[in-house]
Amino acid sequence: MQCVILAGGLGTRMRPLTETCPKTLLPVHGRPFAYHQLHWLAAQGVTDVVYSIGHHGNLIRRYWESEQPPIASIRYVDEGTKLRGTGGALRLALDQGALQESFLVIYGDSFLPVEFAPVWDAFHSSGLPALMTVLRNEGRWDRSNALYRDGRVLLYEKTGGPGIHYIDYGLSVFSRELFDDISAEVFDLSALFHELSLRGKLAGFEVTERFYEIGSPAGLHDLEHYLATAAAATPRPQTVS
Repeated sequence: MQCVILAGGLGTRMRPLTETCPKTLLPVHGRPFAYHQLHWLAAQGVTDVVYSIGHHGNLIRRYWESEQPPIASIRYVDEGTKLRGTGGALRLALDQGALQESFLVIYGDSFLPVEFAPVWDAFHSSGLPALMTVLRNEGRWDRSNALYRDGRVLLYEKTGGPGIHYIDYGLSVFSRELFDDISAEVFDLSALFHELSLRGKLAGFEVTERFYEIGSPAGLHDLEHYLATAAAATPRPQTVS
């Protein structure tokens, strides 16, 4: 599996920390966040990572040059100072020949403790060009934005609306050929998801485990607690005397 990590944003909600550090390298539970994220991806069977970088992207390169990565193949697509939006970043990755025939997409500040293989399999079984994972949210973490039923996202509306109870979980799968037909250089995935849902072309996969993110101080605190709890619950190897 290939996974594109969208890590080019400015991280404005985490300033002043992100004025000198990309959000994905902020320290969490004793390590840069990227360390936890890539080790989770490797555990889920991801073998190829494409980092879409921009703001302080050179620091992400340097980190994985100095740290032994758990994934064999890491490539970079650099937006530079002209950020193109989340969709434009994928279009740039296509133009640079970095995308496989199908690929996962996550954000550089998201930690998603779910199994990826069932999501990957559901995408290929759907016969559709894109899949969005969704969580029944009921407004718990942010504004619900997806109308989901029976393996389809019937409507994605970024601003929410009546009767919408699910939220985009932050893990998506795309077919590379979907971006062949997009000429725009600057656009957000939210617009693409909306269009695909209206055309009946957006598959859905429901997950039940909450997501974690470091895009806000509260989110970082929650992830710190989650990782500390998970570490404490992991059995330590017994020594034989």
